[in-house]
Amino acid sequence: LDNYFFDIEKHPVDEFGDRDYETPEALDMPLINEHLKLLLEGKTIRTPRYEFKTGRRRLNAQEMRLEDDEVLLIDSLHGLYDAMTAGVPAEAKFRLYIETLGQMRAADGTFMRWADNRLLRRMARDKDHRNLKPLETLTHWHYVRKSEIKHIIPYIKRADMIINSALPYELPLFKRRLFRYFSDAVKRYRDDPKRLDAYIRAYRVHRLLQPLRLVRDESCIPPDSLVREFIGGSCYRY
Repeated sequence: LDNYFFDIEKHPVDEFGDRDYETPEALDMPLINEHLKLLLEGKTIRTPRYEFKTGRRRLNAQEMRLEDDEVLLIDSLHGLYDAMTAGVPAEAKFRLYIETLGQMRAADGTFMRWADNRLLRRMARDKDHRNLKPLETLTHWHYVRKSEIKHIIPYIKRADMIINSALPYELPLFKRRLFRYFSDAVKRYRDDPKRLDAYIRAYRVHRLLQPLRLVRDESCIPPDSLVREFIGGSCYRY
């Protein structure tokens, strides 16, 4: 549903020039529900196309129709949020929640936070596909967590199934790509009270990744691995 984002300039700007586009309201809910209704009625729609590198969406970009024997799969951070599928009958929904439920420990024995695993994935993806520098994703992450706590976590209990997507071997892969940025963030934000959130996260992830051995040869990672969505080389189209 990323294609249903409003244009980037419609989101308020904070003191750092960042924008909060993590809330469900950042998506065009009326258009989403209109299109869902039409699809379930067997009608053809034309979906928008959002370009992350420009922050703009183009309306009526792609034709789409749901055949009688097809299932509509909605991929969205806010898929459990009621307003997202308000026009779809409850009996027609199957809610699947995917989370990085990893059990990795840092050198001091503390468990890796699931949100930190997702932060690594998003930093890698944003760097290559969203026109965002890794530190921009890091300093933006407080918006992600705020939205998760308000709009996602309260609705997890509604999921029909939960899948663990954590992959232990992804951490050495991300270390090669991102470790230097966490080192930089720890130094840059250590004495900046306005960036305390970013510093705490950077320090925690830096400590987790530091003892890991780098993996330079990624040929052993299968093309259908989930981590390929973030490091490239996937056999799937996104």
